Amino acid sequence: MDAPSEDLSDSTHPQNDDVRVYFVPYRWWKEAQDSNLADGNAKRGVLYSATPGSAYVGPMKIINNIFNSDLVFNLRREEDSGHSNENGEVGVSGRDYALVPGDLWLQALKWHTDSRVATKDGRTFSVMEDDMADVYPLQLRLSILRETNSLGVKITKKDNAVEFFRRACKIFSVESELLHIWDFSGQTTLFFINDKNKLPKDCQRQSDQEILLELQVYGLSDSLRCREGKKDEMAAQHSNLASSSCGASLMMNGSLACMNSNSVHTNSPVFYGSSGEAGSLGLTGLQNLGNTCFMNSALQCLAHTPKLVDYFLGDYSREINHENALGMDGEIALAFGDLIRKLWAPGATPVAPRMFKSKLARFAPQFSGFNQHDSQELLAFLLDGLHEDLNRVKCKPYIEAKDGEGRPDEEVADEYWRNHLARNDSIIVDVSQGQYRSTLVCPVCKKVSIMFDPFMYLSLPLPSTTMRTMTLTVVSADGITQPSPCTITVPKNGKCEDLIQALSSSCYLKDDETLLVAEIYNNRIIRYLEDPTDSLSLIRDGDRLVAYRLPKVTNEDRLVVFMHQRIDEQYIHGKLSSSWKAFGIPLVARICNSVNGSDVYNLYLKLINPFQIMSEGISNNSDSSEKTVIEEVKELKDAISPVLSAGANGINETRVDPDSDAEFQFYLTDDKGATRASKLVMDEPVTRLPRRLNLLVFWPEKKIEQYDTRLISSLPEIFKSGFIARRPQESVSLYRCLEAFLKEEPLGPDDMWYCPGCKTHRQASKKLDLWRLPEILVIHLKRFSYSRFMKNKLETYVDFPVDNLDLSTYITHKNGMVSNRYMLYAVSNHYGSMGGGHYTAFVHHGGDQWYDFDDSHVSPIPEDKIKTSAAYVLFYRRVVDV
Repeated sequence: MDAPSEDLSDSTHPQNDDVRVYFVPYRWWKEAQDSNLADGNAKRGVLYSATPGSAYVGPMKIINNIFNSDLVFNLRREEDSGHSNENGEVGVSGRDYALVPGDLWLQALKWHTDSRVATKDGRTFSVMEDDMADVYPLQLRLSILRETNSLGVKITKKDNAVEFFRRACKIFSVESELLHIWDFSGQTTLFFINDKNKLPKDCQRQSDQEILLELQVYGLSDSLRCREGKKDEMAAQHSNLASSSCGASLMMNGSLACMNSNSVHTNSPVFYGSSGEAGSLGLTGLQNLGNTCFMNSALQCLAHTPKLVDYFLGDYSREINHENALGMDGEIALAFGDLIRKLWAPGATPVAPRMFKSKLARFAPQFSGFNQHDSQELLAFLLDGLHEDLNRVKCKPYIEAKDGEGRPDEEVADEYWRNHLARNDSIIVDVSQGQYRSTLVCPVCKKVSIMFDPFMYLSLPLPSTTMRTMTLTVVSADGITQPSPCTITVPKNGKCEDLIQALSSSCYLKDDETLLVAEIYNNRIIRYLEDPTDSLSLIRDGDRLVAYRLPKVTNEDRLVVFMHQRIDEQYIHGKLSSSWKAFGIPLVARICNSVNGSDVYNLYLKLINPFQIMSEGISNNSDSSEKTVIEEVKELKDAISPVLSAGANGINETRVDPDSDAEFQFYLTDDKGATRASKLVMDEPVTRLPRRLNLLVFWPEKKIEQYDTRLISSLPEIFKSGFIARRPQESVSLYRCLEAFLKEEPLGPDDMWYCPGCKTHRQASKKLDLWRLPEILVIHLKRFSYSRFMKNKLETYVDFPVDNLDLSTYITHKNGMVSNRYMLYAVSNHYGSMGGGHYTAFVHHGGDQWYDFDDSHVSPIPEDKIKTSAAYVLFYRRVVDV
């Protein structure tokens, strides 16, 4: 390797006879030039734009094709380069490099080295020697094209070592991203002058058409190597340097430079794939410190956010607000900025974010320890913390919000936004804050209140979270239809009236019919859901509900509830013991105000008729059924004694009369079926009918054999949870999630709005509308739900756009100057169940390549694998309309 001689490490005696040309990141060179070389004699650069050459082949194809030995591209000189904005910021979307002479390179290296000198135990440690080893030569063949002010460049394997050629293929990739080269050495200008004597000594004319030039490449090697001969003390000093501010500013997608000596070398496993190739800066993993994958996932998404990374790779410390009581004295911003620099350092190995984790635990104790947490909750805290630490407003003015008072929405929205910026002005606001319109309408006086509030991200509900699937059993009183399960979908936060409406539509309820919904537990009704305003949240997934299909009620109608019992025989202490045991679903019907025992018996036979086991001699037509019922009633009159028997001994000791053990017996009871009052007599009226008549029906064994009691002995749960019976995989588009978020809905009982017209709190309706969209749009998919009784995660597959998220139809304020189209660049994923699982991140990095960041491991992933049901937080950047 052709590197500078060792005496160059003596920063006090720079060598001025080094006339070689160095190829360095423009940002690295410019920062040193602005800080140390601003003497009024700084050289003006000549700007070249790189474009594919006529024989150009993509760099990945070159790497994978051993028979192709040429990398060809063109350099076109910009006509106005002498007046270009050389001092402007280098954008994250471009890659800018510089050609500088050796003497100025050495001075720049000295400035960067001095800024990264570490002191420990009174001893000074310089990293300049290691930086000198980061230089490697690269041979270029140049030719002057027929086109004015253009150079042809060819790099071959014949002229360069294999490793250096592979790095060149990465550095000079011009297929997908714009590449600029600033020439501060003045050497390229000589190529246009037909004077051999003026060629630099590093140039050799191979023919009349080609010139061979050797460049010294510095700051662009990211080979993962361990420096030999270093002791543990030296490694510790390197680690200390990495935790301090890096003197060089870095840029994304290749246009960056930070000295290799700042890398933290660990023994953590690293996935060696495309991330290990030269030029792939930013593909650095984060070590898992113990259930910190949630933090790593969020950090990697932010570490690849355009403009935000540029900001933290620059001189952001000057904007730290030490006076903000809501901030953290800049400590979170400094810890985050230092972590960004480590992740974007050339040659970096997986970083252990211990310092950041320590600061996080200090200011947000909920993230302390090593438990699993929510990546979105961390993201929300971090964005808010960075904003307050970097808020440019030192003294926040008090501003009272004003009502619109009939003014145009545009005027009110701009006023709200100006008021917001008067108190909040930071890089976070610049990049990731938008504005939505909130409209509240009072249900009583119809007062309308419109406010415009800022947002940092959108938390979108999944449509399956707004709706709920419920299974009930419908029992008809027509004497023909058997009980059947009915599955419906109702609003999750709906009311009982929504349940009744959905059931009515599902079972085709007639105009003269109604539904009575009741909850069944231990073979009895424990509650009736009769209040239409009751919340459906009171119904749990494990509950069992029955919807009784009944004729519409009249003023004199009463409700009769039949509860069933049968003889249960078992041996106790060697003796056979018999007792009555409840079974089946209670049957419900309506009855008139004046009835006798025969009417009750006749009604009961009608209700259980659908359960009758039909024999060969019994017809299924209705005439035969009615005849059978009449005959059974007549037989019952002769069989049952007209004596009322008291139940002083209780139900469990009730014995059936041997003369009537073949017939049903009816007893008055309470709503729990726990007592037995009196026995019904066939010809005698039932007096003092209550609003609900509760009856116990004793089934003899003969009747058990005649009816299929299994039809009334099992009830499905509202929703069967668990691993065996899981919800089917759902699929929904991101646009539907957005529509659910923007849909008008009533406020919850715990979130009442104080109506200025009614002078009291009202359950107003609320409608949100997108008004102003940020440059970086963060979308949180609300997969996790919490309730009093359970925690749940939705595995719904959300089909989200990757290349073109168009929100034009969803934004209320139409501003033709701003694009409403977005492109996905990062995804935070959660795999597994609640309270555990694992977080990863998918990141779009350079060209069309996606990468999977799984803690320390970084590997390429095809774009068609980006969409999964694990997607949790989506990161979009605005696409500028051409």
